[in-house]
Amino acid sequence: MSGFSTRNKYFDELFATEGLLWMGQNTNHIPPHPAVKAAMLASIEAAEFNAYAPPLGFEALREAIVADLGVANVEAVVTEGGVNALATICRARCRPGTTLVTTDPTWKWPCLFARQQGAEVIEIPIYDPATNYKLTPQALEAAVDERTAIIYIVDPNNPLGICYSRAEIEAFSEIARRNNALLVHDCTYRDFATEHHPALKVSTENTVVSMSFSKWLGLAGLRVGAFVAVPDLAAEISSWSTGVLGGSVISQRAALAGLSVKPGWMQEVRRINRENQEAIRTATEKQGFALPVFPSQGNFLVIETIQAGIRPEALVAAAKRQGIMIRQGTYHTERFGERFIKVSTSVPAAWVEAFCEKLPSLVEDARKLNDVEAQF
Repeated sequence: MSGFSTRNKYFDELFATEGLLWMGQNTNHIPPHPAVKAAMLASIEAAEFNAYAPPLGFEALREAIVADLGVANVEAVVTEGGVNALATICRARCRPGTTLVTTDPTWKWPCLFARQQGAEVIEIPIYDPATNYKLTPQALEAAVDERTAIIYIVDPNNPLGICYSRAEIEAFSEIARRNNALLVHDCTYRDFATEHHPALKVSTENTVVSMSFSKWLGLAGLRVGAFVAVPDLAAEISSWSTGVLGGSVISQRAALAGLSVKPGWMQEVRRINRENQEAIRTATEKQGFALPVFPSQGNFLVIETIQAGIRPEALVAAAKRQGIMIRQGTYHTERFGERFIKVSTSVPAAWVEAFCEKLPSLVEDARKLNDVEAQF
């Protein structure tokens, strides 16, 4: 079986697993707000799916995204998931002879998109307690030069869960502007953070913010995201889009409804997320695991297993056998991936209770596993 078919079969089997606890993809499985569900059902009943949506997204949704971000004189472009926004940005700016500068670990797909365009990817190591697991302005400065097309910052970082201060974002923005590089601030997880500073609030010059409704609102399977920039830049990036017929109508109706109830909804989601993180910390520390970043500012935790002598891949395989999907560190980083697993925390409390209860047996099973199937 070919590599891409193997990957598809892996996720198809996961999806077909009845009662699977999805705790590895940072997805939100807390029951949806009634308004979001009602908006989707109303759209279906009206058969809105028979028609194409506007190519940049419904105007009401575009305006709501900008209002939620709180930045004036910018435009939002709705995309088929946050990943599509990032792919379009990379197509617009990456070329042979240019570089995309990011961190290690990071979210890996923009690195792939940049390489597909012929650009070189420079990954700055940040898995280091000496820098609080953060990118420093000094390290970024050393990696950026006249070849740099994009500086890609995931904030909060996926998978580490660190979040940058306004001063740090200001420093990154200044470096990008001075080197005529596009600062791409991936704010997918900003709504889980206690404090977050979108780069567009620092400067709108050479800056684009990307976002997703997959994580905070739980619409991963509906594929709706966006990028936000000043009009000229938004138009430039949009000219490279493959989504010329617009995104899902039903998805956009759900996203708009979600924004209308976001303050109260996210307050409850963040409460559940915090309590789940506390429960997982207690359970994992009993197994000799360590949490390098706590609390995480995202809806996930990096859990180091290396000190306990447990291979991440073995623990992921053991969990899968018991109906729990968690993720091995090598999904995010080859350099540091053998150290950790990642576990999602925006899930029902009952899922976390089940994970914590089963963890001792998962560890015991993982110690006995040598060869495991390919993981993705």
